[in-house]
Amino acid sequence: MSKLPLEGLIVLEFSQYLSGPSAGLRLADFGARVIKIERPGTGDAGRKLAIKNLWSDDSSLLFHTINRNKESFTANLKSTEDIIIVKKLIEKADVLIHNFRPGIMEKVGLDFNKVHAINPRMVYAEISGFGKEGPWKDRPGQDLLLQSMTGLTYTSGNENDAPVPFGLAIADSLCGAQLVQGILGALIRRQKTSKGALIELSLMESLLDFQFELLTTYHSSGQLPKRSGISNGHPLLSAPYGIYKTLDGYIAIAMGKIQQLAKALNCEALGAFTQEDTFGLRDEIKGVLSAHVEHNTSVHWISKLHEEGLWAMEVLDWKRLTEHEAYRCLEMEQTLNTLHGKKIVTTRCPIRVNGEKIFSSTPAPQLGEHNKKVLEEILNIS
Repeated sequence: MSKLPLEGLIVLEFSQYLSGPSAGLRLADFGARVIKIERPGTGDAGRKLAIKNLWSDDSSLLFHTINRNKESFTANLKSTEDIIIVKKLIEKADVLIHNFRPGIMEKVGLDFNKVHAINPRMVYAEISGFGKEGPWKDRPGQDLLLQSMTGLTYTSGNENDAPVPFGLAIADSLCGAQLVQGILGALIRRQKTSKGALIELSLMESLLDFQFELLTTYHSSGQLPKRSGISNGHPLLSAPYGIYKTLDGYIAIAMGKIQQLAKALNCEALGAFTQEDTFGLRDEIKGVLSAHVEHNTSVHWISKLHEEGLWAMEVLDWKRLTEHEAYRCLEMEQTLNTLHGKKIVTTRCPIRVNGEKIFSSTPAPQLGEHNKKVLEEILNIS
């Protein structure tokens, strides 16, 4: 495609697993030259993280998914010689990302103050689990633990269910996206002032921000949010908001007027409730609705609901989703050509620039694959 917005920028990524690398991925999608600084011999710990034992060449599918279109440069941060090389790269770079525990970068002499002294224009961006202060600062910043400690696991599931975590690493993904926001803001500021910046985020703060609606309501009322007894979709929203079992699957029903819903579904029992009942009698309404829709198919009910202009959709799994024209027309898939001719189908960058989708077939790098190239092209060392 035409020139990407971050072409010409160099990003040094001292990161592993998901949060930091996901931020580096988006910067690479935007055209930045992202160089992973990895430990010789082992590299990013995410290289060997198996997901259902699916692997490609010598790196995990997760690693390939979030490290495509990057370069790998190996350096031992405990080696004086390697640190000298890394500091020379810092002189040439625009952005540094790391997601190490608090104190690690200080130990190797690559904390913000040291890096800023080398390159005052550097945008230095770091992710931690719980921040640099407080009794939890040294706890492991792992996604499931963060979801559990921030109350997020009480937003899903029904009232009497055990806490339910998201089925994905939501803290890592959110924090990585927010880090990119901070980096882009700092780059705009640098363009105006020629000064770098320190951008700090923690997984905990990202998840607290994610729950702004629930936490604001809690601070205002002093009441803990209450999940629906059945078909919970959002603790703060009234009936019919939720997911309902049908004869052959499930349908999701969002906000809607209760009388209009009763008419669309031809449900006399539902018509006995008023709009004022939809929160106070939330579970009773959902119980009536659940009993009514389980006797016919999802397609039948979706057709009836759409005829009345109500917000509802069928619940799809990935197979049915990816076969649907609504999915295919988005062209969200791209193929990575990995080592030895292996191919991985993954998602593309979801952002379009000037109407153009961003695709890249460049796979994640092999460990140390670009040492020679980086030394020659950036540091003029042959």
